[in-house]
Amino acid sequence: MARNTGPRFKVARRLGVDVFGHPKALKRGVQDHKNRSEYGIQLLEKQKLKAYYGVLEKQFRRYVEKAFKAKGNPGEILIGRLECRLDNMVYRLGFGSTLRQARQMVVHGHIWINGKMVNRPSYEVQIDQKIELKPLSQGISVFRENFLNNNQVVPYLKKDLDSFTGFLIRRPIREEIPIQVIDSRIVEFYSK
Repeated sequence: MARNTGPRFKVARRLGVDVFGHPKALKRGVQDHKNRSEYGIQLLEKQKLKAYYGVLEKQFRRYVEKAFKAKGNPGEILIGRLECRLDNMVYRLGFGSTLRQARQMVVHGHIWINGKMVNRPSYEVQIDQKIELKPLSQGISVFRENFLNNNQVVPYLKKDLDSFTGFLIRRPIREEIPIQVIDSRIVEFYSK
C-alpha cells in the first residue's frame, strides 16, 4: 500500500492551506505564491486536492478520467467521488481524528460496511450504506472518544451515537464539502 509518509507540516506550508486539519500545521508561516504562472496555480490546486484526500498521482489520475467521462461538471464530480471514499467517510463521521488515523482504522479492519469488513480505503461508499465500528473495536477508548466527541458532521452524513454507525444519506454538494480548492483550475489543468 503506497501512501505519503513525508513531512506533513512542510507540505501544508508549501500549499498555503492546512490540508491535514492540524492546529499547528501553519504555525511557522506560509510560502508566498505571488509570482506563479497560470500553470503553477493550476498545479498547486491539484496538489492541494491530492493532499486533502491523501491520494497519490496514479490513483488521482484515474479519478480525474472517470470524472471527465461522467455527465456534469467534472470538478464537482471529482471532488464528490473523492469525498465518498471510505477512509474519508470514516474521518468525516469522527471515527478517526485525522485522515491518516481513519485510513489506518480501515486497513486494520475496524470498519464494517453493511455488516461486512472492508479494508480498502479507496472503497466508494454508496448512498444508504451503513458504516459501523466493528463490535470488538467499540471497546477501544480512542475510537469511542473520537466518535462521541466529534460534533462536526457534514449535512450529507447521518450519525448514530448509540450504535456507533453512520450513513451516507445523499451525494455531497460541492458547497458542503469543507475543503479550500478551486476545482475549475484542476479541470483546466487536465483539459490540456
